[in-house]
Amino acid sequence: MSMFAIVVIAVVVVIAAAVLFIGLGQRGGSRGLKRRFGPEYDHALDRHDGDTKAAGHELGERVRRYGSLKERPLSPEDREQYVTQWARTQEQFVDSPQQAVTEADALLARLVQDRGFPGGEQFDEQLAALSVHHSGQVHGYRGIHAAVRGQSGTEEMREAMVEARGLFAALATEQPADSDRPRSPSTDDHGRAPAARGRHHAKGSGT
Repeated sequence: MSMFAIVVIAVVVVIAAAVLFIGLGQRGGSRGLKRRFGPEYDHALDRHDGDTKAAGHELGERVRRYGSLKERPLSPEDREQYVTQWARTQEQFVDSPQQAVTEADALLARLVQDRGFPGGEQFDEQLAALSVHHSGQVHGYRGIHAAVRGQSGTEEMREAMVEARGLFAALATEQPADSDRPRSPSTDDHGRAPAARGRHHAKGSGT
């Protein structure tokens, strides 16, 4: 075999190894992001029409920008006030669903900011920062924000309140050192699900 042929074969082997390494790295990175962000990874993937590279870049940028953010603790007084306000808002849902979701959205925006995240005047930035530290609950905040600004029926608003409760519980009842531990939305610190009475159910709900 000539020296030229040996060199060509060596170059081909090196290129093939490099392609394989890059491919494995991208898949490994995608798996890591999916483990970290959970459903939020799928949401980013949908936003980018299934482009894993673009979704990974977006989520990686979120980690770069907000990964070192330190959550501020709430004082016992502030914590109690938030819990009381949330309970009152859920009770209000029965008679005034639209008003309740509007107040819940505003309450969450204040709570998020008080815990050290970006202010609610830039919702997308606030959501991006939250997704890095509370990826399991951030969908509920997105849902209730959309319910306030959309033409949602009563059942959709009720579901948004239930989902948003998970983020509220994580922010209002956990200290910063505990924020990495997942908290079930069923945990009740006056975070009970709003019960919609029959007369308030969305049209066609059948219950």
